[in-house]
Amino acid sequence: MLKGPLLHPQILEALGRAGHGSRLLIADGNYPFATTLGPRASLVNLNLSPGIVSCTQVLEAVAAAVPIEAAAVMDTLKTGPYAMTEDPPIWADFARILRANGCGADLERIERFDFYRAAGGEDVALTIATAEQRIYANLLLTIGVVMP
Repeated sequence: MLKGPLLHPQILEALGRAGHGSRLLIADGNYPFATTLGPRASLVNLNLSPGIVSCTQVLEAVAAAVPIEAAAVMDTLKTGPYAMTEDPPIWADFARILRANGCGADLERIERFDFYRAAGGEDVALTIATAEQRIYANLLLTIGVVMP
């Protein structure tokens, strides 16, 4: 019987197989899961209905289960219809949750197509599809080390 906040068996299995340096993607409802999935990544669909389940809810559960040494976000566009002049508010939520769980690293910004390549890389063990409606809510985490 499990008593932590993370109970999803497929997510627990994928995290149990991953090790230090492995990565996992928590992706929003706009992310192209089917065409960017890494060759070794398990895909877990938690996108039940718009907004259910959110990226921050998934991050809270995952961050309580594994150490996180680094985190990266898909950088915002600087021009065009989806351009942003300020950081997306969800990034502050990500940073707060990560700090509360012992990850003091700043969010690394990765250009959109470089992010897709990184999130589809050989070192990605898990991709979690959420129904997050906020934009730029994609988060690529690097698993850290459990210290003795």
